Parts: sequence; C-alpha cells; structure tokens
Amino acid sequence: MFATLPDLLRLLVVPVFAWAALRDVRTRRLPNRLWPPLYLFGALLLIWEAVTLWPFAGFDGRIFLVRAAVSLLFVAPLGYAFWYLGAFGGADAKALIALAVIFPTFPAYEVGTVVFPLVDTDLGVFSLTVLTNTVLIGLAYPVALAALNLVRGEVSSNMFLARPVATESLPDRHGRLFEGPGGSTRGGLDLDALRMYLRWRGLTLANLRADPDGLRDPDSVGETFDPTDGGTHVGPRTDGGRAVDDAAPDEGRAVDDAAPDGETAVDETVTDDETATADPWAAERFLDDIDHGAYGTDAATLRDGLEVVADADRVLVSPGMPFVVPMAAGLVVSLTYGDALFALLGAVGLV
Repeated sequence: MFATLPDLLRLLVVPVFAWAALRDVRTRRLPNRLWPPLYLFGALLLIWEAVTLWPFAGFDGRIFLVRAAVSLLFVAPLGYAFWYLGAFGGADAKALIALAVIFPTFPAYEVGTVVFPLVDTDLGVFSLTVLTNTVLIGLAYPVALAALNLVRGEVSSNMFLARPVATESLPDRHGRLFEGPGGSTRGGLDLDALRMYLRWRGLTLANLRADPDGLRDPDSVGETFDPTDGGTHVGPRTDGGRAVDDAAPDEGRAVDDAAPDGETAVDETVTDDETATADPWAAERFLDDIDHGAYGTDAATLRDGLEVVADADRVLVSPGMPFVVPMAAGLVVSLTYGDALFALLGAVGLV
C-alpha cells in the first residue's frame, strides 16, 4: 500500500471506532477518556501536514487550509450543535469532533492500480463525507427493524420504529418505551430512567410487577439508594447522558415528614386514597431526590411508563441506534468506496 505516513497513521482510528461501536451497542456508554487522545492524535497529524505545506503558497497549500477550516470550523461545531439540540448523545458529538480533527482532508491509499477511496468530492472534506455516509447508513436502520418485525409476524404502523418485547426483558435492554397507558407514543419512558428509578427504590422489575398497587403509594418508599446512571452496567461517569455525580446520594434517607417550603403540611385527617394520589409511585420525589436529570423524564412520563410495565406482559420498545455505530460503518465505507451521496447525486446528474 502506498500512502503518506499521516494517512497511514489515520487508519489506526478504524479499530478504535470499531471497539467504540461494539461497546456502544452493549452498554450505550463510552468512557470520556476515549476522546482526548484522539483529539491530540488528529491535531499532531494536522500540524505535521501543515508544516509540510508551509507557507501555503501553492494550490495544494491553499486548498488544504480551506478543507481544514471547513472540517474544524463547520463539521466539528456541527457535532456540538446536534448534541445541544438533542439530536446527538454526548459520545456521538465527541466522536464527530474527533473525526473532524483527524480527517479534515481526503486520504489516499494506492493498492496496486486502485486508489482508495474510489469516489472523491469537489470539496474534499473527508469528515463531511463520513458524516453523510453515516446518515445514509442510519436511514437503513428503520428498514432493517421493519424487516425484523415482518419476519416475526409483527406487522403494524409502528414496525419501522419499535418492536414488541417481553416486559421481563426490559432490565437488560436499551431504548425507550413506545407506548403509554393510552396507546403508542414516541415520548415514552427511557429504559435507563426506568432502571434509575428501580435502583433508587431498591426494587427489581419483578418486585414492581408483583405489587403495583402497594408500590404505587408514595408512602411505600422507605430507604433509597444510588440510582446510578441507569446503564445496564454500573460503573463510572460516562457519555451516555447526564451522568451521576461521583459521590453517591444519601442512602437510607427516610421520607421527610415535613412539608416543602411554601406548602401547607398535609392534615393528618386525609384519607389513604388522598395520600396515595398525591404523588403516585413517588415520581416527583424521585426526580427531586436524584438532583440531576433522568434523560429528560418528567413525573408524568415516569408514572405512565410504570403503569405500562406493571401490567403488560409485552411492550413496544423503540431500541434506537447509537450514532457511533453507523459512524464506524460510515468511516469504513468512506475509506474504501468514498462519498456515497456524491456518487448518487452524480448518477442522477445533480453534480
């Protein structure tokens, strides 16, 4: 294989992203420590190439500056913007930023008489090619989900977005409930938030399903525990969302008998029914107690999700796809085939 040394070194990123994709599928968590070395690695390669092209007098030097500027000042901030708007997770944004730093320009690998990537673009910003290929691969995911549902005989209007699973399997799954008490909904309970709630109460899902009427009463909450970050593993702070603080919240804290500031204490003569309906499932107390977000979950969404999992044997779940997974695939496609979108637009005469 013939290529410049910086381009050869860039291939080291491929197994890193493959590992990240596998871990993201299994845990939906990627360690924060993964990204700084990649940023440093990309910056060193960028400086290396800049030194060889200094003082950027010719065409190659000027086009390098343009492409590096687009990658660093457009693609990298785009990752942050997607995260800020809620379209990306934290790890997804950091992965895109890493690609923007490592791959600002198209690499070239000559194998025999063939030069990879096969399809270049006029702009020549490789990180942008990886992003567009990632989006195209990601669009195939709903089709694959629908095909899986079709094979299993699960044909419905939601087959492109969710699939039915056994409720008892939820503790080991990632995604979001695609239904509430009133039927299907795209705003269902995040399964990480469900695990956080169960861990906070010291319950298993089986416990909750065995006694929903008793556990629905907020007075049934006694000792509370560290909710963790809701992952299927319990570990350190990660990129999977708003991670818990390193210090665990107070354990063994009993229900506070005093009313919150600014509220009138509950009269001792209220009925049991009134007490039970004040905060069903202690959802508000849970969200107040954990002192950080639960993946955008509010009390109403938590209660609706708990009602569903308490009663149903099968539930609709939207498994979602961590963006790092199609990003890893998009990187491989980009390094071999090149820009699929550019080739498609060229085939129909638009470029």
